[in-house]
Amino acid sequence: MQFLCKEYQDGNPRVRGLVTDTRIHLVPSLNPDGYELAHEAGSELGNWALGHWTEEGFDLFENFPDLASALWAAEERRLVPHQFPNHHIPIPEHYLSEDAAVAVETRAVMAWMDKNPFVLGANLQGGEKLVSFPFDTARPSPPTSAAAPRPLDYEDERPELQETPDHAVFRWLAISYASAHLTMAETFRGGCHTQDVTDAMGIVQGAKWRPQAGSMNDFSYLHTNCLELSIYLGCDKFPHESELQQEWENNKESLLTFMEQTHRGIKGVVTDQQGEPIANATIVVGGINHNVRTASGGDYWRILNPGEYRVSARAEGYNPSVKTCHVLYDIGATQCNFVLSRSNWKR
Repeated sequence: MQFLCKEYQDGNPRVRGLVTDTRIHLVPSLNPDGYELAHEAGSELGNWALGHWTEEGFDLFENFPDLASALWAAEERRLVPHQFPNHHIPIPEHYLSEDAAVAVETRAVMAWMDKNPFVLGANLQGGEKLVSFPFDTARPSPPTSAAAPRPLDYEDERPELQETPDHAVFRWLAISYASAHLTMAETFRGGCHTQDVTDAMGIVQGAKWRPQAGSMNDFSYLHTNCLELSIYLGCDKFPHESELQQEWENNKESLLTFMEQTHRGIKGVVTDQQGEPIANATIVVGGINHNVRTASGGDYWRILNPGEYRVSARAEGYNPSVKTCHVLYDIGATQCNFVLSRSNWKR
């Protein structure tokens, strides 16, 4: 925060461009009660683990609705996409009841995500040095018939790894952070606590490394337009004061590069023939089975890797519109606007 403000005031063109062209939201602490507990106990002998849970005893990173399992169950019943959406999956009703086992922090973050049309997000963590991306949930293996006994192989007990439709985009985003970090990609040193789990890249899919259901990353991807990743900044959760300057230098370029990725892909506005914006229109990118929606002003953003895409805009009561959009390697989203005409179907 201090760096962005100071560099902006000093006229740094890169920071000025980032602050001027991007709505930046910063949350200093998602779990302030837990942090306070850990801080009081100090960092020695693993006392930071006290801060993993909220005062009510919730682990925030496993407290969001498990929408991935709901999506996969609907896929197996062939309900997707006509009866069950592949995006903006609604929060289950039982989860919204007042007596549900949901932390106040989780409810606040979900309301915040619904209020703001976020495009890209990162939750910053410690204790490891890598970037983790969805899915964090491991997909259960399909049941085998009793007539076909399973071989005695421990590998069969592991759930299969399910990639998101945006797997290539998530890898790009993760690499943009890890490769700009001063030491994150130096995996020949091994991981912080074990061997390197990132295939010498500094990045890993969450379900492959540490499977967990109900993560903020999976929820963000399946309930909103936002692509969210977990960034583990360094091995020590509570670096000593003398180490903070180096930790900042390690991560400074990565933080800037990552935020700039918001402006990669396509963006635009969906309007009717009178120029009025159409909210909640669906943007479909050919070959990627995950759609996004326009915000209240008819505007949308879709992070994509460089390439040529067939993109369509659809809305209730309108004829769909299709066009080809080109995404270049340079930062700067390609403008792709749509004008939809009213359909003649009488509903």
